[in-house]
Amino acid sequence: MYRRKCSFLWLLYIAIILTNFTSSSHASQNRSLKLEIERSLDKALLWLHNEQNSSGGHWGSAQYPALTALALRATLGHPDQSESSKYREQVDQGFKFLRSKVQSDGGIYGKGLASYNTSISLMAFLQNKNPEDESIIRGARRFLVNQQSDFDKKGKADNLFDGGVGYGSTWAHSDLSNTHIAMEALFYAKKTLGSKEGDPLGLDWQAAISFVSKCQNLPQSNTEEWVSVHKEDHGGFVYFPGKSMAGERTDENGTVSLRSYGSMSYAGLLSFIYAEMKPSDPRVLAVKDWLNQNYQIDENPGMGKQGLFYYYHTMAKALSLAGIDSLKDSSGEKKDWRQELALTLFDLQSNVGFWINDSGRWWEKDPVLVTCYAMLALERIYYAL
Repeated sequence: MYRRKCSFLWLLYIAIILTNFTSSSHASQNRSLKLEIERSLDKALLWLHNEQNSSGGHWGSAQYPALTALALRATLGHPDQSESSKYREQVDQGFKFLRSKVQSDGGIYGKGLASYNTSISLMAFLQNKNPEDESIIRGARRFLVNQQSDFDKKGKADNLFDGGVGYGSTWAHSDLSNTHIAMEALFYAKKTLGSKEGDPLGLDWQAAISFVSKCQNLPQSNTEEWVSVHKEDHGGFVYFPGKSMAGERTDENGTVSLRSYGSMSYAGLLSFIYAEMKPSDPRVLAVKDWLNQNYQIDENPGMGKQGLFYYYHTMAKALSLAGIDSLKDSSGEKKDWRQELALTLFDLQSNVGFWINDSGRWWEKDPVLVTCYAMLALERIYYAL
């Protein structure tokens, strides 16, 4: 009896030692990865601020303030505030430029793409936390709420695109990319500002989720004709109802369905998160399952290299906000997405600090845009470790 008790205590002791060793090892790995991320961001930040227009204060085209807003967010998000504070003068110039793009309707834009530019710019103002910008923030929030589509009969979900948000202007219909970005901006505006007497009604979140659900390849909740019954698509998302950038499948009987793809599937998960849906909701579970089955780092699933850095950005946001530390790929192997994505971004970074995608679709040959996507992804990883 005594020997048996001693054996049990010895095994318990070994188990505790091994557990502590594993925890210590993980903590050490995380610290090391954080240091690497900081070094990568330092290099990127130096390159990025050398690209700022010295006279106008903007990055990229002055017609699209979202580029400047992304650069400002990437700067403010640096985990070492002493590093980002070195660029305070350039940051102030950037916000001065953004204020010059505020329109009479409350939107923040130049030449079109009003919803997109306003959403990204609103998030930059929220991140900067300057009380003097509150009226700009409230005006931008009001503008975005008014961009929510309600075609045909008002107040009734009688159109496929009702509840969503599009680019605005000539791109009248809703799409999942603009919708999830607008939902993100309005989610953080709601959390930051709260409500104030005289404020207009906020976003119709149920209508937004109704639109998002119409972009999901899930026959149980989406009865549109194009919805795929193929296992490879189950739970994933498309760009908007009836359109997938990943193309179509045609069955032997002639039935045409749309393929799910990576970046929009992460955008779908983010939409559910911003709408504060329960993690147990079948739609949430289905997209998480699709993302597990289609886990890839070297490409945007279904799209190859197209939109790769947008994919990295949405991936890092979605998985960190969902509290997901690892995914299981199609073979069942557990993958630490944070480490794999960070190491991939280190490898893809140029010697002078920028990133670029050789596949230039969706502006990804613009090093300013792509560098901002990469920096924001790395910052998400850093805070998730």
